[in-house]
Amino acid sequence: MVRRVIEFWFDFSSPYAYFAAETIEQLAAETQQSVVWRPFLLGVVFPKTNMAPLIQMPIRGDYARRDCERIARLLGVPFQLPASHPYSAVKASRAYYWLEANRPEKAVDFAHAVFRVHFADGRDPSETSVIADIANSLAIPSDELLSAIESSAIKDELKRRVDEAIGKSVFGSPYFIVDGEAFWGWDRMPMMHQWIAQGGW
Repeated sequence: MVRRVIEFWFDFSSPYAYFAAETIEQLAAETQQSVVWRPFLLGVVFPKTNMAPLIQMPIRGDYARRDCERIARLLGVPFQLPASHPYSAVKASRAYYWLEANRPEKAVDFAHAVFRVHFADGRDPSETSVIADIANSLAIPSDELLSAIESSAIKDELKRRVDEAIGKSVFGSPYFIVDGEAFWGWDRMPMMHQWIAQGGW
């Protein structure tokens, strides 16, 4: 089997990305692939696609709430949509990229913690105190992380990643790219699994 890299693009505020984050590592292990986690900001993409946060859309939002609850039961993971949802994932995304560059062994654990603190615990990761609490829980110096996410360098890095996502036509969350082939949505993960296993079709 040819080893591929799965690009996992997501907005931390996306419930479907939360479900993908809970399952992507198992898929990667089963297919012997590696995963590159790539947070971006859907809010920057929405004006280009004439879309809005799914949960805020009439009719579709009601369906999404029920669908997310159903998926959570299927996966056996805790789930809620807090009053703060959807929230701005700017701070969490900046923090991820700083960790990837400076504490790479902590980056994916941080990503999992951000998803879970919102969708399991009901807290708002746009709040500095929540980012600090996540950092402390992972033995990451919170003062260093909080200082870093306000730096020009890491702000520019997130902007570069968002531009990269747009350049790759990433329009939703989660969004996966394997050898140039795009798969949008948590429900496309089984298809992606099969694509990797068969070498495409």
